[in-house]
Formats: sequence, C-alpha cells, structure tokens
Amino acid sequence: MRAILALEDGRTFDCRSFTGPGETGGEVVFNTAMSGYQEVLTDPSYSGQLVTMTYPLIGNYGVNPEDMESDRVQVAGFIVREYQSAYSNYRANASLADYLTQNGVLGVEALDTRALTRHIRNTGAMRAVISTDVSDREALVAKARALPSMAGLDLAGTVTGKHPYRWTDGRPTPIDARHDPLDERIWRLRNTRRSVVAIDFGIKYNILRCLATHDLEIVVVPAFTDAETIQAMAPDGIFLSNGPGDPEPVAYGIRTARALMGYRPMFGICLGHQILGLAVGARTYKLKFGHRGINHPVKNLLTGKVEITSQNHGFAVDSRTLDPDLIEVTHINLNDNTLEGFRHRRLPMLAVQYHPEASPGPHDARYLFAEFSRMIEQVRQIPAVPRVN
Repeated sequence: MRAILALEDGRTFDCRSFTGPGETGGEVVFNTAMSGYQEVLTDPSYSGQLVTMTYPLIGNYGVNPEDMESDRVQVAGFIVREYQSAYSNYRANASLADYLTQNGVLGVEALDTRALTRHIRNTGAMRAVISTDVSDREALVAKARALPSMAGLDLAGTVTGKHPYRWTDGRPTPIDARHDPLDERIWRLRNTRRSVVAIDFGIKYNILRCLATHDLEIVVVPAFTDAETIQAMAPDGIFLSNGPGDPEPVAYGIRTARALMGYRPMFGICLGHQILGLAVGARTYKLKFGHRGINHPVKNLLTGKVEITSQNHGFAVDSRTLDPDLIEVTHINLNDNTLEGFRHRRLPMLAVQYHPEASPGPHDARYLFAEFSRMIEQVRQIPAVPRVN
C-alpha cells in the first residue's frame, strides 16, 4: 500500500505500508542498531517518535513476549528499508507486521532510509507525518508543521504508569494502594533485601531486571509521586528512570529529585540523569539529531576505560552549567564530547545518560547497577544477603 513520509522542511519520501492503511505523525529520528528492533519499539523513551532503522533488513527474527521493554509498542511509527515477512527464530511467536498492526502502529518500508538519515544528520531531527490516505504532499507537510515540537513537551507524564507496582519474578505485580498503602509496610522482604523505589518516567523492564539481580526489592511508582510519599515508604535507595521528551517541563520530577537529594542514595538513567542534572542547578539542551543506537563510545573518566554503550536520547545536560565544587563529571561521549555521566561529590548520587541495562553485545556498563547497590549498602550499612530463589 503506497504511503508518503513528509517532513516539516518540505522534503518528502515515497514508501509503502506493510501494516495496512493509516496516518501518524511525530518527530522523525534514526537508530543505528543492527538488531533489537522489538526493544526499540517497546521502549517508552521513543514515545511520540517515528523511528527509522538504518540497518536495511528488519523483521527477520519476528517478535516474542520476552523481549518487550514495556507493556505495549511505544513508537508513533516505524520506518525501514526492507521489511522481512518470513521470520525465523525459535523464540518468535508472531511477525513484526502482525505485532505492529495489533498495536495500531503504522510501519512503512521501501523508503530510502540512508537518504533520510543523511538528511536528519544535516538538518536535525524534525516533525513529520506518514500517511497512506493523503497523496497531497503539501497538505502532509502542513500537517507535520502543525505537530507540537519535542522541545518543551512533557511526554514522561503520558507514558508513566498510573498505579504503583512491585517487580516480582521478572514481571510487574499491581499494588492496590487501598489495601497496601505506600508507607514502610509496603516492603515484604525488608529483613532480607534492600529496598528501592523506582520512579517511572517511562521505565524499561530490563532496568528492573538488572536492579533485581542485585537482591533489591523494587516498588515502581508513577512519575507524579511526591517526595513526601517516597519518604513515607522509607526505601534504602531511589532510582530515577529513563523516559521520553524534554526534561525541563518535567517540573514535578525535578522538584521530587531535589527534595530527596541526600535522603537516600540516588541513581538516574537517561531522563533520570537529566532530571538529576536540573535538580542540582544545571541546564539541558536539545541535540541536533540525538544519540540512538547500540555502538556509542563513552569514556569513563574515573577508570580511563571506554565503554560501548546503548543510547536513546534527544536532550543532554550542559556540563558547563554544572557546579564543579558539587558535581564531578564521570563519563563523556567520545563522538561529540557531550556529558554522559556525573556524580555528587558529597551526597550518594550518580547518574548516566546512556543505558547500562541494554547490553549491546558487551556488558561494559553493567557495573553501574553494582555500584548503586554498593552505595546503598555503604549508606545503610546493610550487609549483602544470598539471593532468595
């Protein structure tokens, strides 16, 4: 089925839908990963975006329930060079096309993704519309220009869970606050495991899996949860998750993070990194085309080692606005020298911009979860305990 991708700057691309008729819009971005398309599709950090995969063949291993990073497809649309309908993988239970169709997400192929990627690299990520219904290119360009800009857009508030839940045996278990109030009584393993409240700005399941491997009992709370509620829960540590959109409009998250600084050890990833940066007085800015892929080199300034990392963000913390007396820069991106990590010099707090849980082949950055766990143990002086199976 014929389709058109129209960018806000007036450029258009012919393509065809492999998921049936439809129309969708959002910020068009590109991801350089050669695999992991299901993880990309279900990552809440991609909410509101039309994701272009630079690897040309997509769909060849189908989809499966184990590789989801949230409870649904999060992207606004999916753009590939060549869709592979004949999938082959012993874990697969459906085709990519069926999966997108069931989730009501438009997928297109036969588009020159190399030309689109080069255009975005030169001009920057921008608003766009994909449609099978409208053939008037000027009308589609006008629709793209009418979409809200990603800058200034609070998407974390739209993707966060509406209710708290426990992370139990690798899956979310809902909490009924009427019968299980958010206070110290919420913890079932208080005597055997350290406890962590994870603030959900668009959290990925694999982050929770990684936290759980360090014998942490985890309760996930919505993004709007205030500092008073979290203090009433009296956790041993606090985690700020990844998420989509511009961090500056997430005023509720910044306010909560600032109020909790010094209360318990804190760890932020991606949007959580940006929120902690804003909480300590720094500023953020929009990157020209963002960092999205699984091969971004990051240098750990504390060890001198280079980590190959998975990334997905369109905003960054301006390292020049960090107070050097309070904050130590710990990681930088070797492609463009942007800030990738920092820690507080006096308080138990660390943050990284990239995704240590994503494991793009190597597990270069997994140590950060162990570092957070050690930080909790040192502050609370709770000895490590054997894993409870």
